[in-house]
Amino acid sequence: MIIYSRNRRLRTSAALRSLVQETVLTTSDFVMPIFVMEGQNRQEPIASMPGIYRRTLDLTVQECRELFSLGVKAVNLYMKVSDDLKDNTGKEAWNPNGLMQNTIRAIKDAVPEMVVMPDVALDPYSIYGHDGIITNGKVDNDATNDSLVKMSVSHAEAGADIVAPSDMMDGRVAAIRTGLEESGFTDVGILSYAAKYASSFYGPFRSALDSAPKETVDIPKDKKTYQMDFHNSREAMDEVLKDVAEGADIIMIKPGMPYLDIVSQVRQAIDLPIAVYNVSGEYAMLKAAAQNGWLDNDQAIIESLTCIKRAGADMIFTYAAKEAAVLLNQ
Repeated sequence: MIIYSRNRRLRTSAALRSLVQETVLTTSDFVMPIFVMEGQNRQEPIASMPGIYRRTLDLTVQECRELFSLGVKAVNLYMKVSDDLKDNTGKEAWNPNGLMQNTIRAIKDAVPEMVVMPDVALDPYSIYGHDGIITNGKVDNDATNDSLVKMSVSHAEAGADIVAPSDMMDGRVAAIRTGLEESGFTDVGILSYAAKYASSFYGPFRSALDSAPKETVDIPKDKKTYQMDFHNSREAMDEVLKDVAEGADIIMIKPGMPYLDIVSQVRQAIDLPIAVYNVSGEYAMLKAAAQNGWLDNDQAIIESLTCIKRAGADMIFTYAAKEAAVLLNQ
């Protein structure tokens, strides 16, 4: 029997496979999430995320220099806020001399070409661990939006290139865009967490920032009243299209690998850049399996990140960014 069409012909060597490779992963695809804490010359390991640390501002700047030298050109910033600075308003979030604002300035001074994307949400600053202000036992959408605008403008004043609202309040993209325009920051972009699901894969992140919702009888015990139900996909498209209409420049889908169907659907529907967050739980699972010898760490990192890009991501927020960059550079 003569087989005229043989797919294996194009797989016979590494060189030939590279010629027909459809998806190419590069260091420019990565955004590195970074945790910052008060103090000097200190770093604390995050037990549930091997290789990831909370760092003081000086060591954060040093890390950013190293990341940029490896080809990772964007960072996403999160602050570990002292308990005495937390309240229900989150007002520390727009303190012009706050840790976030000082970190943005320091990174832009040290590595001007680094794209700095600070997180915009109140949970690290909230005594309740929620992404918004609590009013009468509920997360107050519109009052929270006012605070998110103040926070975003404060980040822009400090030198942020893009603000990244991760809170999932309705209407906040339009509110932030208006606030930035009225303050003269027409070139500061908005990366909107448009389809952020209420996921069990966020656990290690919340332990890193002590930002999990607090257990009380008077307020929601989780974030399901504002983050999306993981059973839904059509709702994700509705969220995305609304944020596009409100002025988002980049759309985020979070988590990553368990939600690649959502990434693919959104890719087919919009032309804006799509970011995907390869979240802390995904990272922790891979690391735990690798440490037990169940997976090859390096191969699994590259494969998982390539699959996210293959699904339609233009950029990937991942705790493996530095490690993956080293592997790709080799």
